[in-house]
Amino acid sequence: MAKLNTFDADVGVDSLAAAIKRDGYAIVRELLDPETLARLSGELTPHLEATELGDPDAFMGHKTKRFGALLSRCPTSRDMVVHPLVLETADRVLGPYCARYQVHYTGVMHVEPGETVQTMHRDTGLFPIQNPAPPLTLATMWAVSDFSVENGATRIVPGSHRWPDERIPEPDEIKQAEMPAGSLLMYVGSVIHGAGANRSNAARCGVALHYALGWLRQEENQYLAVPMEEARTFPHQLQCLMGYDLGTVNLGFVDHKHPNDILNGTAGDQAGVLGPQELMDADNAIQRFKVEGTKAVGRARMSV
Repeated sequence: MAKLNTFDADVGVDSLAAAIKRDGYAIVRELLDPETLARLSGELTPHLEATELGDPDAFMGHKTKRFGALLSRCPTSRDMVVHPLVLETADRVLGPYCARYQVHYTGVMHVEPGETVQTMHRDTGLFPIQNPAPPLTLATMWAVSDFSVENGATRIVPGSHRWPDERIPEPDEIKQAEMPAGSLLMYVGSVIHGAGANRSNAARCGVALHYALGWLRQEENQYLAVPMEEARTFPHQLQCLMGYDLGTVNLGFVDHKHPNDILNGTAGDQAGVLGPQELMDADNAIQRFKVEGTKAVGRARMSV
């Protein structure tokens, strides 16, 4: 594969964000150190052993193990989701279009030998917004094992975040995100992608941690994925990323109180501050969407 956007772990955020904005994706090699990677793998093992193959939905994969709620099940994921390089990149990619962004999805994609290619798709097909559009989500796929062409490395179409909905990629436009264990693939949700076929004799395992604009509904409901009692033990930054924060001025309050105060029992009896100046300034700086028309374009899934 021509590694158009492959960087070492010491990459600067400006270079990383520029590559993602231009081509829709980037790879950072070996961002997790071996100790963290081993701890992550150990935390995942009992859940993988308890998860059965055979999802009835071919899109999800008949030979792929999937499970979510990682912030509860996998403590190491809590550090990964607030990794400084990832958040600084999200600030640049998602930040112009929202006052706050949030955790959108957490999950494992464990592709077993014999799995076929996944249907190509856009993650942002969840939302009724036509393409091309500003980024709605930013995905991270952390390689728990090596990703290779043989074991089903993610197939991705560079530049497809700039395409209209009706365009389908040609086979030679599809690349595969080969990377060693501990590496990170980042891509905007409108990039066409899908898991590859595993023609090897070992599983390919990845951890997906996605982020979305704070005014969109999360794909994975973090309030139910993590019990409130457990969420109270998390650092403030992680609580806010889970959604225990205002999406913007007045967005997401509870009984006219700040959701983080409700979570932590510090709300008191009176109305909270729902429009602090810092948040109002961020709201006023948003590059707001302008809708000029609508049509039914469908939710594309492409067998290529």
